[in-house]
Amino acid sequence: MTTDAEKSQATPSQDRNPIREAEGAGYGPGSLLGEVLDDPHGRPLIERALPAIVNAPLILQLRHTPLGQIVGFGGQHLSAEDLSQLWEALGDLSARRPEPKNEPEPIHPNKNYEDEAVARGSRRVEYPRTVELWAVLEVAIDGPDHGNPFVDVELAAEFKLGDRSFRVGGFYDGEGRYLIRFSPPEEGGWSFVTQSTARSLDGLKGQFRASPPSAGIHGPVRVADTHHFRYADGTRYRPVGTTAYAWTHQPEALQKKTLETLASTSFNKLRMCVFPKSYLFNANEPEIYPFEQNEDGSFDWTRPVPEYFRNLEHRIGQLGQLGIEADLILFHAYDRWGFSDMGKAADDRYTKYVVRRLHAFANVWWSLANEYDLLSAKSQEDWERLAAVIGEEDPVDHLLSIHNCFAFYDQTRPWVTHCSLQRIDVYRTSENTDAWREQYGKPIVIDECGYEGDIDQGWGNISGEELVRRYWEGAVRGGYIAHGETYLNDREELWWSKGGVLVGESPQRIKFLDEVMAAAPEGVLDPIRGDWDVPWGGAAGQYEVAYLGFGRPRYRDIVRRPGVQYGVDVIDTWNMTIERIPGSFEGTFRVPLPGRPYMAIRLVSQV
Repeated sequence: MTTDAEKSQATPSQDRNPIREAEGAGYGPGSLLGEVLDDPHGRPLIERALPAIVNAPLILQLRHTPLGQIVGFGGQHLSAEDLSQLWEALGDLSARRPEPKNEPEPIHPNKNYEDEAVARGSRRVEYPRTVELWAVLEVAIDGPDHGNPFVDVELAAEFKLGDRSFRVGGFYDGEGRYLIRFSPPEEGGWSFVTQSTARSLDGLKGQFRASPPSAGIHGPVRVADTHHFRYADGTRYRPVGTTAYAWTHQPEALQKKTLETLASTSFNKLRMCVFPKSYLFNANEPEIYPFEQNEDGSFDWTRPVPEYFRNLEHRIGQLGQLGIEADLILFHAYDRWGFSDMGKAADDRYTKYVVRRLHAFANVWWSLANEYDLLSAKSQEDWERLAAVIGEEDPVDHLLSIHNCFAFYDQTRPWVTHCSLQRIDVYRTSENTDAWREQYGKPIVIDECGYEGDIDQGWGNISGEELVRRYWEGAVRGGYIAHGETYLNDREELWWSKGGVLVGESPQRIKFLDEVMAAAPEGVLDPIRGDWDVPWGGAAGQYEVAYLGFGRPRYRDIVRRPGVQYGVDVIDTWNMTIERIPGSFEGTFRVPLPGRPYMAIRLVSQV
């Protein structure tokens, strides 16, 4: 979510923890922008050299960005001489830096949380005796609430079916209520037994049966055929994604309106944040926060607010009823509350808590971060550690990705199940899809290719025609593009941020594209050797689609080997029409076209 100029200039490192200069030395590329702006001698230097940065709407987020990166995308008008003079002037100052942040140590569960006089397994446990395959089984226990059960008590259960065994972590849900959630991956008679550092919660047992799923229930989404997806039951899944980052942090009426809008679309994946967001057109405070607040207004990272997370999981459940995957963003930089820099121990606790609460929902995807490279407080080591926490705590093995702003994270990492990408070029967006497929050997989902809208940011004012063009371009190259909408309104309820209603022209055209893809033999498009100027996708010799994009030819000459008869369709991707050319064709033949943009040609073998 940066300007085109920013994207074209940025070349950041993957490890975003800045190397601070020695104590007492001047400021340099590793110094944070906020440190220099807070220095009365440093601020005038930045104001003169980089006025656009000082007045940027993102100044709150940019404060935590190293100066070396700032000049990379904000100093594009500085000459080499001016830049050298800036570094020299900053280096001559005696840097004023805040005291190093005290990193809290991890908090270990209290092994003596309950006195030995408390009988083991003495609490009452409730759970359903039958649950459908892939549904949420909830084991509820009324337990002790003294101290701080969020950190004092460790609770887990081992679920067994024959030789299959899963260790599943539990969590405290407030008011003396503990929960363990499990999504059975196989039908049959399951049993469980609990383990806990609280004696009364330890050794509780139960049995239940996993029954066949209801019609239309397919289970969690998995990677399939290297570059695509299927549900657990083998049904093909094609991500038709959209974005509403902060919709669950809005008033109740707006959340309901978002669900009503989604129900009328073909979108089956929604990118959304766990934490609230502070950004353009998203300045309102959430009604509740994810952590309890102290008297001074700071947050207590050891005490999640169950009501906050209950609302989140309620909305995830409602998305599931609509057949929509919830692509949950665990961390992001658009933050004025401190959630992006809680420290390692708090990050780990939060991640564990969220995964334990939500892993049993079949329609969850984990996105470790949105624009990970804007979170300057975290290094690659931190991301690797957090990915390991998810791997340890998620028995379902939901899809897991990490999303970039500038440079890609290492998408070859084994825990990265699919590539969740943002364009890295002003002009080439989805045109890179086939190259990325070959490079990474994973599904390519371009979750940010630009948004249909009319705001003053380059990423948020492309036309509906251009967004649909990018969708088609990515589809025939074997990937999946995501939608977003950023049209201004007096309420500042932009879909990409707060949800609400959609007013753009692209959603119905995106549905039309999905129908064209669904008609392919395997329900997906793979890149086919194409022409130098036109990409082709589908299944060679069976179902082939050429996308002409912004070209507007009056005809197209097609060359195929003789012996295969094709039916030929001319597809108007914007007006959503398909015209079958009379007759059958083989070898070399000419397809007449209307001489307007956004056309496609489809060849369907006639066996």
